[in-house]
Amino acid sequence: MTPRIVFVLGTRPEIVKLAPVLRACDRAGVDYSVVHTGQHYSERLDGVFFDDLELATPEYNLDVGSGDHAAQTGEMVARLGEVFDRESPDVVVVQGDTNSAFAGGIVASKRDVALAHVEAGLRSFNREMPEEVNRVLVDHAADHLFAPTDEAADQLRTEAIPERRIEVTGNTVVDAVKQHAALAREKSDVLAELDLRAPFALLTAHRPGNVDDPERFQGLLDGVARYADERDLPVVYPVHPRSREKMEEFDLDVPDAVDCVEPLNFLDFLRLESEAAVAFTDSGGVQEETCVLGTPCVTVRESTERPETVAAGSNVLAEPTPESIAAAAAEVREGPDDWESPFGDGHAAERILATLGVDAPVVSGEVPV
Repeated sequence: MTPRIVFVLGTRPEIVKLAPVLRACDRAGVDYSVVHTGQHYSERLDGVFFDDLELATPEYNLDVGSGDHAAQTGEMVARLGEVFDRESPDVVVVQGDTNSAFAGGIVASKRDVALAHVEAGLRSFNREMPEEVNRVLVDHAADHLFAPTDEAADQLRTEAIPERRIEVTGNTVVDAVKQHAALAREKSDVLAELDLRAPFALLTAHRPGNVDDPERFQGLLDGVARYADERDLPVVYPVHPRSREKMEEFDLDVPDAVDCVEPLNFLDFLRLESEAAVAFTDSGGVQEETCVLGTPCVTVRESTERPETVAAGSNVLAEPTPESIAAAAAEVREGPDDWESPFGDGHAAERILATLGVDAPVVSGEVPV
């Protein structure tokens, strides 16, 4: 019998990475519902993604909004309990390391419901990051752990998680990039709208460890600008609302080379990632997407839960200082540019559903959506 599935998501990366699984469910005729927690409370940051990616509107939107991590997660837990009572799912699917994934995992684990964790086994080994705590706890509660790589699966084994729960599927980011490439070419005019011509650099920075510290945030901006000035590269920075608040609060000096723009929809951002000469980021998803797209990446963090990108040669870590960032950018751009993506063949969604007992038709190439 085909399982009744409930997907819990709440942020841009979850929407993007679960989109291929939702489409595979549609192709297989699976009965499923989507719960949007509202963790990202800006319409530009999440609601528009469903329209842009041509996905159905979620059946539930909890609108939990902002708040500290405990209050936000507690509100999700209470509201999700009501939804699960109404929907009676056989399986709850969560993705990644967000508060939404953690809340969905906790509620599922307290009921007679199987919990499936997409992108299991990632570790930064930095417990000061709230995402690290979330991903560890969800992994240890889950019945199905869908590891994107062999390395992630090995990490789960070292934590004494039973082998029967672990499945290496590849990363749905590859499915998503392949599926959305055609949409991006068809729909996005972002280069013309921003008056951008190659070569240019792309910047994203939003993690509290970088943007909540004025010295680190200023050093990050200055480092990106130093490299950009040396190479005569304009820099486009789609600024997360919280990051913009911190820039104003700290009265940071934004270098002339850095063009701060409003947050972009995923297709526009994907187009920029694919065209950029180099990307500077503190995002896990951007590390993966640039690796798949063949774009060199500098990650401004002390550690990464995507070490496969560093091993592949697509990504170099940097401290938030001008010297470190400029050196990392030179290293990654001057290195080999023919790396192989370690994240699979673009059929992770079908493998995920097969493990859950769903026979999803396999498609090749870019998926019509």
